[in-house]
Amino acid sequence: MSLLVFLAVLAAALAHAVWNAMIKVRLDRFASLTLMSIGMGVFALPFLAYVEVPQGITWLWIAASVAFHTGYRWFLVKAYETGDLAQSYPLARGTAPLLTTVGGIALLAEFPAPLTVGGIVLLSLGTLLMSFRGGSPTAAFSRRAVAYALVTSIFVASYTLTDGTGARSAATASSYAAWLFAFDAAWCLLLGLLLRGRAVVTVMIPEWRTGVVTGVLAAGSYWIAMWAMTQAPIAAVAALRETSILFAMLISVAVLREAVTPWRVAAALFIVVGVVALRLG
Repeated sequence: MSLLVFLAVLAAALAHAVWNAMIKVRLDRFASLTLMSIGMGVFALPFLAYVEVPQGITWLWIAASVAFHTGYRWFLVKAYETGDLAQSYPLARGTAPLLTTVGGIALLAEFPAPLTVGGIVLLSLGTLLMSFRGGSPTAAFSRRAVAYALVTSIFVASYTLTDGTGARSAATASSYAAWLFAFDAAWCLLLGLLLRGRAVVTVMIPEWRTGVVTGVLAAGSYWIAMWAMTQAPIAAVAALRETSILFAMLISVAVLREAVTPWRVAAALFIVVGVVALRLG
């Protein structure tokens, strides 16, 4: 992985952590994720006039990605409803790079270098440690929350592999990203109306500024990630992107004044060593 790709993905991970921290808690998670997805589509709209229109199989990758992102959001909301937020999200994200690595080998014959595999494993272990031991000492998972979080991780790995392959099939990664965000936003709005009716729009309108900001950050973050997956192994990019968990921890400590526990420090060390291994690999 080149230094440019490495730094770009780290910047994307930081943006990912920031938009997660900015989601308004007064909105339910379904509305929050719907609003953010619409914001991503609004951000992408001006670019549609300047990027190539996808051709052939690229449309199939976009359709598959929209489906996988829908499953991801649905099960993530379920995980939030049945478990602790600070733990459900890292569990869902922490297992995804390992699944992406296996999927990349099985489906794309993309074999990461041994040092890269070591970095992916260390990063995943650090993320999972942050999940189970980095939150509140009184927080506990229910079996349903674990199941929902793990299913979420399957969808994360699925859309990561889909988008990495789709971006490679397109004329440019920017073309793929812009059209994906636009169609995903339209589908999210339609799905929200089907499931919640006009009430979901009424709830989201007062928070439109948050939707714009989080949408721009989320779109920029994932846009960079998809470009990076055209330049480096998909599994390595997916794992490096999960340093967002480390950035989220730093934000929680610096801004929210949460405690720095020994478990958090240990998890952070695993993640940092994993990042170094990915860079060297």
